[in-house]
Amino acid sequence: MDPLFSSRNDSDDTDGAADARRDLRRRDIVDDALALMRVAGTLSALEYLKSHAVDGRIIARVLLDPAKRRNGPGLAAV
Repeated sequence: MDPLFSSRNDSDDTDGAADARRDLRRRDIVDDALALMRVAGTLSALEYLKSHAVDGRIIARVLLDPAKRRNGPGLAAV
């Protein structure tokens, strides 16, 4: 079976590395949006996140509720 065309519902975790890369990419996008928000405002950060197809629930948490932002390595402090 070609792993490029395998189902996401497969029982083995062959996509773990791809998921990790996507999560790192998403983390970087959120960090960039938070930095943008500090200099250009919330609307600019919102548009940036939407342009990168970030889920609306994540956008709301990140931009509207600072207490619910995740803290950790690589995440911008606001």
